[in-house]
This record gives sequence, structure tokens and C-alpha cells, in this order.
Amino acid sequence: MIPAAFDYYRPQNLDGVISLLQEHGDDARVIAGGHSLIPLMKLRMAEVPHLIDLQNITELFGIEVGSKVRLGAMATQSDIINDISLASAAPILKEASLQIADPQVRYMGTVGGNVANGDPGNDMPGLMQCLDASFILRGPDGEREVKARDFYQGAYMTEREDDEVLVAVTFDAPKGGYAYEKQKRKIGDYATAAAAVIISRDGSVCKEASIAMTNLSDTPVFCTDASNSLIGTSVTSDDIKKAVNGMIKAIDPADDNRGPVEFKKHAASMVLTRAIRSAWERA
Repeated sequence: MIPAAFDYYRPQNLDGVISLLQEHGDDARVIAGGHSLIPLMKLRMAEVPHLIDLQNITELFGIEVGSKVRLGAMATQSDIINDISLASAAPILKEASLQIADPQVRYMGTVGGNVANGDPGNDMPGLMQCLDASFILRGPDGEREVKARDFYQGAYMTEREDDEVLVAVTFDAPKGGYAYEKQKRKIGDYATAAAAVIISRDGSVCKEASIAMTNLSDTPVFCTDASNSLIGTSVTSDDIKKAVNGMIKAIDPADDNRGPVEFKKHAASMVLTRAIRSAWERA
């Protein structure tokens, strides 16, 4: 289908973007890679009278790696995969990005678009909650920082105001073992269930753990109970089962074309069990 008519803008700086957002309010949307917004517009599920392209905003690009990692909102999945320093500092990002869609999508799909849209099926929101990342938003009153774990309110509903732009994602370089496991029906599909896990150890004992899952509720699910249940344990099969049970209580999947609720809970259990085992082996 063809989208409804719209006005197209391509400002040269963020001040221009914010000015357009202030002028047009909720009739305006920014576009990064376009893989979420354009299909909705073509299906007439979203009508956007004013479309603002971010491709010329140079400060939104780039990846900075140190003790703290900063991903520009316009960094693509392909950029993440090919950045050697990032793969060393936060290898879970590369592991997750390689499981997103296909190479064509990864060349255009951006970090900012993936996390800011509020789509519960996207991979990056849950991963960013696992990393305890922060989102940097800029609007007319300057910049503010929102934790990924506080950003999502519901499906396609976030803490971002209509006149704000997500400019970057930041997080401390993770330590320990990691895993991103995903079950999907076919290449390019959204996850039926996906799990991001980071674990650090002190000898044979789990020192820290962070667990989040994707596409099993209206928002990504970071589960404190599941994460904390592993701390102080040797991550045995029984310990893993307890963590998985904690997560199953936290998710709220719905029946859809990926399967009924009980199937999704089973898939979540299998995926999370694999992710915890893999992260523990790498720790």
C-alpha cells in the first residue's frame, strides 16, 4: 500500500528537529532507519502528516567505547557488529545484533529507532534493560537521562515527550559472562521469546546477575527477582529453574500467531535456561 500524503523534512541539526517537533506536535514523527515506522505508514496504521528525517544529524552517529559505552542513536546494527572495540567491551551487543532480522535490515536499522519506538517485539529494549543502560533525550529544555528500566510504559508508549529526540544510549561496559538467546519462527521474524543475561562470578559463586526478556509482555521485562535469585548460588540446575520460574511469573504473554500463552511460557523457559547456562559458562 501507499502511505497517506505527508510533508518531508531533512534538517541539518538537532535544533532544527526540535523546532519542527514543537511546531507540529503529535502530527510529527522522526524517522531513523524507517523499519518500524514506514511499514505502519504503508498499512495506514499510522498517519504522519510531518515526517522528519534524521539522516543529516551528524552528532547522532558514532560509537564511543571506554569504561562507559555511548551509542549514537543513528548507529546501525551493522555498525555494532563491525565495531571491534565494542565487540570486546560489550560482546552481548554483537551477539544480539546478529540475530536481528537480516543483513539488509541491519544496514539501515538503528539503535535509536529500535529502543525509542516502544515496540515490545524489538530486541534492543530488553537488552538495554539487562545492561542497565540510560537513554539520553534532548528537547526544548535541554537533555535529560532516563533509565531503560523506567522508559517503557506500554506497547508503543514511552517516557519520551513529543518534542524530544533520543540522541544516545549509554551504559557501563559489562563484566562477566553474557548470552542473548532468541527463539523465532523464521529468519527475519520477531522473537517468540528472547533472553538477555549477564552474570559475573567470584570463584564458583555468582556475584551479580541481570536478566531481561523480550516480546513476552507489552513492554520488555527486566526481572529483579529472577536476577537476584542467582546471586550467591553456584548456578546449578535447581538455581536456574528458580530464576526461570521467577521470570515466568513476571511475563504476561498474549495469544497471537506465534502461539498460545502456554507455548510462549514454555519457549521462554527454554530460551532463558539456555541463556543462563551460556552466560555462566562464559563468566
